[in-house]
Parts: sequence; C-alpha cells; structure tokens
Amino acid sequence: MKNLNELKPYVGDSMRYLYVGGWNEKLRVCNVYAFHLFLDGPGEMEVNGKLYPIDRHTLIFLRPGEPHAFHITKEQPLSSFNLYCDMWADASNPVSLNRVFIHAPEPFSLESSSVMELCPELDSLPSCFSLQPYPWLYDSFVTLAKQFEEAKHYRAELVNSLLYAWMLSWHNVIHTSQPSDFRIVKLLAHLNEHPEIRSSVEEWSGMCGLKRSYFHSLFLRETGYTPSVYRHRLLMKQAAQLLVETNYSVTAIAERLGYLSIHPFTRHFSAFHGVSPRAYRLQPSPVLI
Repeated sequence: MKNLNELKPYVGDSMRYLYVGGWNEKLRVCNVYAFHLFLDGPGEMEVNGKLYPIDRHTLIFLRPGEPHAFHITKEQPLSSFNLYCDMWADASNPVSLNRVFIHAPEPFSLESSSVMELCPELDSLPSCFSLQPYPWLYDSFVTLAKQFEEAKHYRAELVNSLLYAWMLSWHNVIHTSQPSDFRIVKLLAHLNEHPEIRSSVEEWSGMCGLKRSYFHSLFLRETGYTPSVYRHRLLMKQAAQLLVETNYSVTAIAERLGYLSIHPFTRHFSAFHGVSPRAYRLQPSPVLI
C-alpha cells in the first residue's frame, strides 16, 4: 500500500483544448491518468455512468480505464487545460507519452495502462472538484500546463515536480476544513494580506456587514475559532515573525503589537509558543495558524 507522498508522476502531454460537442467527445476510455480543467461552463461530464456539472474552473480527474463522456453542446463550446500523466511512472517508459483512447461501444479493452498502485489517499480524490474557491490551486495548475508548453530546459523534471506538489496541495485542500462563507473567506484573505493592520473584532464584523453576535457564531463555525482567539493567534504569529526577521527588541515588538508593557506580551507569547520571546529568537520553530 502506497502513500500519496510516494507518487512518481510523469506528465506525458498537456494541451489547451476546445470541446465543441463532436463525436469524439462521446463515451470512451483512456489508458492513463487525465485531468481536464474547464475555464467556463455550463456543461456536463459523465464518469463511470455518473453525471457531473461543469461550471467555471471545474476540474475532472480520470483514472486509467474509466469510461467517460463530455456532454457539451455545439452552441456552448468549452475550453479546458488537459493533462495526461502517469502517477507511478516507470521513468524509462512512461505510458502517458503514448496515450490511447478507445471509443464506445463497450467492452473496452486496453493493451497497456498506467500503473495503478493501491493508494487510499489517491483513491480519495474526487472525479469532479471545483477550483473556484481555491484560486492558488487553479493558478498553479495553469502554471503547470503552461510550463509544459513553454519550458525549453529540463521540462520533464520541472513539470513532474510541479504535478507532485500540486497533488499534495489538492489532497490538503480536500482533507482540511476550509471556510466556505464568502464574507469570512474575504475577511481572512484581507487579514493574511495585511498582517500589519491590527483591527478589532468589532471592525471585523463591520467589514463583513454582520451584527457582532451573528458574526461571532458564523466565524466560529467557519474557522473553528472564536474571533478573539483567531485574532490572538494572528498576533502571536506576527510576533514570531518579527522576532526572527527583525532586530527589534522584545519591548519594541510588544509595543508594535499594541501591548502596553512587555510583561503581558511575554506571558502570552510564552503560553502560545511554549518558550519565551528571547528563547524563540535563538531557536525559532514553524508557526501554524
């Protein structure tokens, strides 16, 4: 049994493609792993007899031998980034360099296919997933596809490494609870982009256009933290960064973060990080928020 971090991906081909509702988009199978990232919608994708809606930034993930069909009308053609790869590649002979399609009617019979190892983490990845809420994941996939087209040196090493990292990132997104309410998502993005701004919880609720009581319960449901606890964690993260990245004294850092004296700052920092600010500066550790 394999873990996802044991992947040995090999990108055999990547291309932009326009689906126009042609005959070759009907039921078929491919002998390698395939991704289809659609730029827009609407449309439908059939995978193993199940229909999935295609909307803006919909990702379709196909395993070798999976029957699939594109249900796209000629009146609404859809553009996509297509990527064909092995996940457990034999570097000397990757199957995705010479992918094969077989169209209906069934039964489908493939002479050779990409290796499919027993990997529950890979199996847990869905056939259809929207990247719309995850712009960094969408952008990195597009970057991967463009690097395949444009890289002139070490292309295989570059794109295979990018796909490896992308797969691990996708797995993290799927198996990590993510805020979904657009107001909270927008607020968190603002806080991450402007760590220097130390706004109050009241200002947070105002930015979301919500009354404090509802904002409190919504924020807790979306993030797993109360607003005050999340704000404290942001302060402790910034304190750690200032200790490592600047020569400011502990007293100056406390003042920058809004503390009236060094003593409550030191107490809070020590309780959060397990060491005093001075000890952290000598031996920092990763900060998780």
